[in-house]
This record gives sequence, C-alpha cells and structure tokens, in this order.
Amino acid sequence: MNSHIRWLIFILLLTIFCVWVALPDTQGIHIDSDRDGKSDISLNVQQSLGLDLVGGLRVLLQSQLPVGTFSQEDLRTAANNVSRRVNALGVGEATVQLQGNNRILVELPGVRDPQQAIETIQRTALLEFVDFGGLSAQVGQLTGRKILTTEQVIIQEQRQTDSPDATPVAPTNGDEQPTASEEQPLLNPATGQPFETVITGAGLQAAAARLGTDGRWEIQFELTPAGGSIFGPFTASRIGQPMAIVLDGIVLSAPTIQAQLDTGGVITGNFTEQEAKTLALQLRSGALPIPLEVISSETVGATLGQESVNLSIRAGVIGVFIILAFMTINYRVPGVAASLALLVFILLNLALFKLIPITLTLPAIVGFLISIGSAVDGNILIFERMREELRANKAIDSAVTEGFARAWNSIRDSNISTILISGVLFLFGQTPGASVVSGFAVTLALGLTLNLFTAIIVTRTFLHILLPIFKKPAESRKWLMGV
Repeated sequence: MNSHIRWLIFILLLTIFCVWVALPDTQGIHIDSDRDGKSDISLNVQQSLGLDLVGGLRVLLQSQLPVGTFSQEDLRTAANNVSRRVNALGVGEATVQLQGNNRILVELPGVRDPQQAIETIQRTALLEFVDFGGLSAQVGQLTGRKILTTEQVIIQEQRQTDSPDATPVAPTNGDEQPTASEEQPLLNPATGQPFETVITGAGLQAAAARLGTDGRWEIQFELTPAGGSIFGPFTASRIGQPMAIVLDGIVLSAPTIQAQLDTGGVITGNFTEQEAKTLALQLRSGALPIPLEVISSETVGATLGQESVNLSIRAGVIGVFIILAFMTINYRVPGVAASLALLVFILLNLALFKLIPITLTLPAIVGFLISIGSAVDGNILIFERMREELRANKAIDSAVTEGFARAWNSIRDSNISTILISGVLFLFGQTPGASVVSGFAVTLALGLTLNLFTAIIVTRTFLHILLPIFKKPAESRKWLMGV
C-alpha cells in the first residue's frame, strides 16, 4: 500500500505540473538568480500550430539556371537544404516539395517575419576564406565590397559550360566605384586577378552564433578534417597577414591571422544577433547547389478556419466524455480508475506537445486521438482479464493482480509494434513534400509510449486506492467490479 501512496503522490504532482503547462497563457519559467540578464533556470513552453490551423507563408522558388543545366538530384539537394534551414528557423511541420523540374514549394506555418524567412531560404550562402596577403593597407577599402574570387570564377565557368547563353560577370578594377544597385566584383589590386580562395564553406563541420568578449556577435566554426588539412598549413604560412571572410562575394571582415588554425576559428563582423544566427544557420545547412529566386510569396489563412477548429475541439471533448461514461458504466469501480488514468494520459500528451514542442496539424491531432483509443484498449484488456478471474470465483486482490500481469504482454507487444510502424512513417516524412506524415507519426508514437505508463502504473495506482473503499461491498456485489 505504501508504494501505491508514493505513486499516487507522484502522479498528482505530475498532473498539477501538466495542467499548468497545458494552460493557454503559460509561457514557461525564466529565473535570473544573479541578475546578469541571463536566465539561470529556463523552461520554454510554447504551442506550435501548423499551417492548416494558424496559416502562414507559402513561397514558390524557381531555379535561376535554365532547365537542363542541372540534374534532379541537384534540385532535391537544394530542397533538402531549404528544409533544414526552415526547420532550424523554428518552423515546425514546414512543407518543402518539388514542383515540376525547376521549382520548390515551401509552406511555413505561423511565420512572423516573412521577409527574413524568404532571405534565409533563398540565399546561396557561398562562404569563402580568401587570401588577402599583402593587402593590409587596402583592407578597409575592401570590407563590405563585392570581390571576385577563384571559386566564383570556377562556378561561373561551370555555368557558362552548362548554359552558353548565360551572361558572364564583368569584373572592375579597384579604382571604380560602382553604384550600390549595380556593384561589380573587384579584382585583387596587387595582381589584377581574382582573389585566391583558400577553402569554401564545404570545409565547415559546424557553425554557431555567440556573443564575443567585446560584446559583438560572431560565428564560431569548426572545420572538417579535409578543410583543416588545407586551412592549417595556409594560416601557419600567413601569420600576421589579413585573410578575408567572404559570403556570396561580399567581404564580411578581414581579420589578421594570429595563429595556425587546424580545427576552426571565429568569423567576425558587424553582425546583429539575428544576422549572426541566420548566417550560422545558412552555413550549417550548406550552400544551395542551385541559385533560387522567389517567383511568388503569399500569406495564407488557416485552411480549417477558427470555427472548424472550435468544432473539432468540441467534438474531441464530447468523444472523451462518451469514453469516460462507457468505461464507468461498463466496468464500474475499475472504470472510474481507468477514467482518471485517461484524464492523466490526455494532460501528459498536451503538456509534452508544448514542452517538446510538437507542431499540431490536423494529421498530428488525428494521431493523438488514435492514441487515446489505444489507451482505452489497454484498460479494456486488463479489465476483461479481471472479469474472467472474478467469474472463476477468485478473490478481488488476486483477480486484479492477474488482470494486470496477464494483460501486460499484449499491451506491450501491440504498442511497440505500432510504435515501430510510426518510426517508419516518421522516416518517410523526412522526404520533402511528405512532412505532414511526421506529425501524425510523432503524436501517435508519443501517445502509445505514454500509454505504457498510464495503462499499467496510473490505472493500477488509482484502482488500488479505490479498492479499500469498495472492496467489502464488492465481495457481495460483484457488479461493482464490472462482472
């Protein structure tokens, strides 16, 4: 009995916490004990809703290269990179799918800053580390300017080979001052040739934005072994010389090399927090193999509409009450325990939806509702086994113990097999255009996993708390136990 009391206290505390998390106005906990502006204890709580529930942004991208100059594999790679970018933006259940042989459709639910999202998706993010040796005096003039590099020349030549009609970029010398709208890339003033690219972003293994010791935002990066094998010897031979960090042809900064860098370093510049995080995201996600342009972008409303959402919630609540009534009427005292356990199960799911967070779309909600049915199935298996034991004139305590023990294997095996299928669906949902399947798989698998806890531990605890109250009358009135 003592163990059941301990479990009951734990379940009640867990339920109170879940109720607090599930409340619409709960935003989380942020405690700053030393008042330094940074939270020492932080728990974020947010509800993420999909495009069909809250609307969002729909963007149609098209390759800037003519059809035939790139392969479908290049287009799929671009779609995968776009998918990684929008997911890292905090957009859940984003849909990225190919359209035809040169277009990518992106749907972003609940996007707050459409322009920033479009720029992050579209930008090619070609990062280059460029040799600025011998140009210490000209660094200030070149910072922020567009330059031509050997890597860009290779890319242009490749595009010229694939598309003879493409117009080549005409470089200018360092003395000309092109307009901001028609800026042409500059050549190396010392040689009159393109600047030498040391390595590109392909040599990066990781990148993350951070606040530097000088209070400015910067990007810390790590190199792959292949990138380090080139970058290390180069930096060792150029200590004391400037090296440019170039993004899409624009010189971000040109720090002086202070030491040999074999594994990584820091990208500095006049970044805002958002710019630093966006750039780090683009570098982590990889450059787009195909330059993309936005053909159309539109803000879309929720396809279900607020009235439909309200009706769906009302239908779900009515369905749960019907299930609670059925369990209570059909199984009496065990049914009351199962009904309480089902309420705990629902609260656990709703809390985890906000804590993880899981984006709720219509398919995701369907997965949750199916998991509720599975939770009821587990209790039915237990109670039907208890009925058999009671009809065989066994004692109530023995019947309850046998009911849980013998039903456990069936509940475990059925739930695990369905969880495995959910895993397959989740992997299938990683394919661009099929991401809505992931939401269904995640909520279903989460519900089935929680069911293993609530059907056995929570229902058993509530039943053992209720039994001492109803045990004596139930011995003479077995209908109280559902027989």
